[in-house]
Amino acid sequence: MKVTIISKEYPPHVYGGAGVHVKFLTRELARSMQVEVRCFGEQQVKEGNLTVKGYRAWDRMYEGDESRFNSTLGTFSTDLSVVRDKMDSDLVHTHTWYASLAGYWAKMLYDIPLVSTVHSLEPLRPWKEEQLGRSYWLSAWVERMALENSERIVAVSKGSKEDILKFFNVDPDRIKVIHNGIDLNLYRHVDTDAARKSLDLNEPYILFVGRVSRQKGMTYLIDAMKHVDPGVKCVLCSSAPDTKELEEEISAKVAAEPRVMWINYMLREEQYVELYSHATIFVCPSVYEPFGIINLEAMGCSTPVVASAVGGILEVVVDGETGFLVPPAEPKALADAINKLLRNPDMARQFGHAGRRRVEQYFSWTSIAKKTEEMYQEMVDEWKSKKSAASKAG
Repeated sequence: MKVTIISKEYPPHVYGGAGVHVKFLTRELARSMQVEVRCFGEQQVKEGNLTVKGYRAWDRMYEGDESRFNSTLGTFSTDLSVVRDKMDSDLVHTHTWYASLAGYWAKMLYDIPLVSTVHSLEPLRPWKEEQLGRSYWLSAWVERMALENSERIVAVSKGSKEDILKFFNVDPDRIKVIHNGIDLNLYRHVDTDAARKSLDLNEPYILFVGRVSRQKGMTYLIDAMKHVDPGVKCVLCSSAPDTKELEEEISAKVAAEPRVMWINYMLREEQYVELYSHATIFVCPSVYEPFGIINLEAMGCSTPVVASAVGGILEVVVDGETGFLVPPAEPKALADAINKLLRNPDMARQFGHAGRRRVEQYFSWTSIAKKTEEMYQEMVDEWKSKKSAASKAG
């Protein structure tokens, strides 16, 4: 079997959970099948069964005085280039709306089944209109068209499946829940201190990792620091701001809170692992999170978690066992949960160990790739059967 996977993100251009997902899923799938990745960028990779090719937006999309729509129209131009190259795979698998148009076109042009993985949904991210302007409605249209014409939809959590059924006209039987995972060998507790030394980080800290987006709830964590016990710092590791205005808003809040350190650029994987490993608590204050792979990364490093009780986080963090769940957008509730763990180191340690055991049991990429490949085979068999029946009827 051969699959073409289309994604905006692929190393070295990874800035969110979808990119992390695609990186590890493709490598694991390539152990047993041919995997072709078509992504946004300039990548050129050939490693065994895995091939990767990057595509760029057309320069024409960025010319002229009208810049509000560059991102979305540039995405569409990249998608056109993605499907212009011949495709000989048995199926096509897309990740996020950025790849949706290319996936739908590939299905129609090359007569192969389409599977779409939902990492987030445009109807649940209305703040993106702040970032994209009216072209937000184009991204929402593309997402709807692709999902309602996919042979399978992968939801990364049960909560995400419920959201898909709420907003889209799809058969529930076409939706498969396959959780995200992590590399258990990479995300594990380490004793190194090079990253902390380079950042001059010498005191206890709580950690946040995520994009600069309304979705991630950074402002609520910064506001919560007013109520967090003294003697602990808050380290924000972020990148890829949705808008310049939001970045400026975060910057002003950080400037007003002396206990916040903002690392507003991408770090290397080993640096994140070290920061996860030595954080007293990992905090995920998202207001919307279909899954929240960052919580798995922290748990893999044996770090307790305080997170919003939203979406897929409810299927990852076990309240009172691997961390605490709190209502979203409530800084005081967030601070209270953080303080509870700060004041009880033994509990925090127990939660950290329990988190590691949980990811080992349920969230390995090996098991996730196996479920994905089984879904692929099911899709291809159904597609061939459908075409055979149509041929006989004709």
